[in-house]
Amino acid sequence: MKLILCSILILLVNHGSCDSAIHVGHRISLAVPLEYSDGFIGRAFLMDSNQVEPNFRVALSAEAIKGKYSCSLEVFLGDVKVWNSGHYSQFFTSDVCVLELTEDGDLQLKGPKDQVGWRTGTSGQGVERLQILRTGNLVLVDVLNRIKWQSFNFPTDVMLWGQRLDVATWLTSFPRNSTSFYTFEIQHNKIALYLNSGKLKYSYWEFKPSKNRNITFVELGSKGLELFNDKHKKIAQIIASWRLQPLKFLALGNKTGNLGLYFYSPNTQKFEASFQALNSTCDLPLACKPYGICTFSNACSCIRVLTKENDLSSDCNEGISRQFCGGAEVEMLELNGVSSVLRDAAKMVNVSKTACASLCLDDCKCVAALYSSGEGPMKFQECSLYRLVAGIKQVERGSGLNYMVKIPKGTRDNHNKPSLKKWVLIVVAVVDGLIIILVLGGLAYYFIQKRRKNLSGIDNNT
Repeated sequence: MKLILCSILILLVNHGSCDSAIHVGHRISLAVPLEYSDGFIGRAFLMDSNQVEPNFRVALSAEAIKGKYSCSLEVFLGDVKVWNSGHYSQFFTSDVCVLELTEDGDLQLKGPKDQVGWRTGTSGQGVERLQILRTGNLVLVDVLNRIKWQSFNFPTDVMLWGQRLDVATWLTSFPRNSTSFYTFEIQHNKIALYLNSGKLKYSYWEFKPSKNRNITFVELGSKGLELFNDKHKKIAQIIASWRLQPLKFLALGNKTGNLGLYFYSPNTQKFEASFQALNSTCDLPLACKPYGICTFSNACSCIRVLTKENDLSSDCNEGISRQFCGGAEVEMLELNGVSSVLRDAAKMVNVSKTACASLCLDDCKCVAALYSSGEGPMKFQECSLYRLVAGIKQVERGSGLNYMVKIPKGTRDNHNKPSLKKWVLIVVAVVDGLIIILVLGGLAYYFIQKRRKNLSGIDNNT
């Protein structure tokens, strides 16, 4: 069995490349440290697309993640990772990270003792080689160049130029140290961004074609994201910009959840965004922590009744269990001039604000409610019930929006009651003040009486 040796990268990435394709029977091994080293990245670049930079490169990677080493196959455009075999399910290994294209055409990632952690499942399909196309599509092909497997069919958080996404497919992005994640989804009537938390799902941005036209697939062109119907006719396009440089990729950010279209700038030699779905920090779903409010100054402020006094570093949800199905008494706290960027909540119409609050109080899984009202010809009343307190932002007062948060009953009263220490200080201050007043008053009375006696004596002598 042949062995391809490529540049092995420890902690730092050096550029190294091998053959333009990997053929059946080839095996590449990457050593993994015996002891865990935080921040370690070992990477071997195997192939590139042989085009003007930034070009596509394929790498075998071993990376330190949360006390373990992850083994994955990756595709880079310049220094940007645009595809990763372990995006949804990481393969953890020890000692060694192996990539093998078996004799029967199955591409596999292996650990010690040939333990298989990832595979393409293409055995017996006549696969002849693995190669990277000029579009960045990583493919397994047979002797007639027919594609048997391709990375374009397994999108991660990046969509490349020329790539298509059909209805019911999506991009997914995972923020670090968070149980929530973002998705960019293609649906029949719209494309949308979603915040996912457990089984909960709320959209925070969407685009719908005019005239209620249905979408069959989307494709990233050189000028924007194009939407097509079932007749392959373009029905809409999200314009990126009028820049001369063509678009290179679309990405769903794992930090912000924002959707961006990117081009390569020869001047800065970096990728720059020419379009972003959300241009304001406060329109992002996780701009602040849960129970935090994004203000007009793009800063985060906790709901005051929920924070410890003079303790702005505490979590905004301190004192709130967010588990209200145990029979505890609760009440609604109304926040003026506050709304939520999250959509698709359970909605009721033609209800009053009081009824809206009651609906949330009666549902133990409801944690917040948004009451919307309008006057005049467009008069309406809507109540949206949420099971997640996130995406809260400050809005102009008088906008007809009332955001209400469920809190344990008495939380607000206890917060407003001065503590024992405060009462002691107040009593001491009052007593001290009275003593000072009495002392000063007594001295003033003494000097006045003495002056009167002196004046009386002078008069008698005269």
